[in-house]
Amino acid sequence: MRRQQRPYSCGIDAAIDVIGGKWKVLILWALHAGEQRFGDLKRLVPGISEKMLIQQLRELEADAIVHREVYHQVPPKVEYSLTELGVSLNRSLEPLGAWGAEHMDHIVAVREIEANGESLDPSGR
Repeated sequence: MRRQQRPYSCGIDAAIDVIGGKWKVLILWALHAGEQRFGDLKRLVPGISEKMLIQQLRELEADAIVHREVYHQVPPKVEYSLTELGVSLNRSLEPLGAWGAEHMDHIVAVREIEANGESLDPSGR
């Protein structure tokens, strides 16, 4: 399945097109340490279905972010790794991960307040 090429309005638009959705960023993060087999990725990305993992890996491969290496042996072996482009994309996600780690407790607290039907004051406190 080939996706349509589309014009981008800015760099963020292009980046979000490549990493959009819940799973791709988590797959990229799982690949940061090096090559991984499919089963390893499934374990490293909790909650993802096999069908979704296959689909997301194919899209990342089509965008030249992930490399798929097939070893012709018995039993068959397939490993996934980041391309140079994927490594640079992963590096750009590091500040986002740091922001999330720094503010994780606050995000959880705010969502708990909202889930209980309470509201925050306008300053977000």
